[in-house]
Amino acid sequence: MSRHKHKAEDAHKIGHRPGAATRLRNYFLTGLVIAGPIGITLWLTWTFIKWVDGWVKPFVPKIYNPDTYLPFPIPGFGLIVAVFVLTVVGFLAANFLGRSLISVGEKIVGRMPLVRNIYSGLKQIFETVLDQRGSSFTTAALIEYPRRGLWAIVFISTDTKGEVERRLKDKADTLSVFLPTTPNPTSGFLLFVPKEDVIELDMSVEDAAKLVISAGLVNPKYPEILADDIVDPAQLERVRSSEDA
Repeated sequence: MSRHKHKAEDAHKIGHRPGAATRLRNYFLTGLVIAGPIGITLWLTWTFIKWVDGWVKPFVPKIYNPDTYLPFPIPGFGLIVAVFVLTVVGFLAANFLGRSLISVGEKIVGRMPLVRNIYSGLKQIFETVLDQRGSSFTTAALIEYPRRGLWAIVFISTDTKGEVERRLKDKADTLSVFLPTTPNPTSGFLLFVPKEDVIELDMSVEDAAKLVISAGLVNPKYPEILADDIVDPAQLERVRSSEDA
């Protein structure tokens, strides 16, 4: 009796064993998952290197350009030159003479009607993004958007400042947050949200960006922590009451 039972189980397993076409498809998808990110990363890196080389190499004197002496071009040489030049510019700008020249140059640019607006805006953006001491985009959070009951991921920028903060101080204590769009997180909306309406997340900004780019398909690993350890109890109660309403 047991022998017939084992034979029936073996036949059942054989019946559910994937066929050759299914196995080949699974192998192909597995290879695509492994090779796809690697290939796209290498392609983007190579494209960036070639783009920088195309901009920088024409300005390098032939005597210093290795392409003049070699029968083949050296990829990345322009990128190395660009990094070196930017480092030297930063070194020169750090001393008194460099700061004086920059101040004079900014005064000249400040007298140009259209150029001054473009320059000041770009300078402020670069200083904000590249400032290592700043806290820009270090925290991901949730807010109700575009209406109550719907939630969206945002990146907390800073406390609201300037005229906006003065105009809103009698209404609420607000945060400046960036609401990215899917699948392109570089575009989005600047929102000024009351602090009590912002729920901070434990996930990193990088993980939140992956979640936005993938339209929710790529979720970061969630630690086994009680909800009360993550969300303030008052916030959690407010969220629950809004859902009941």
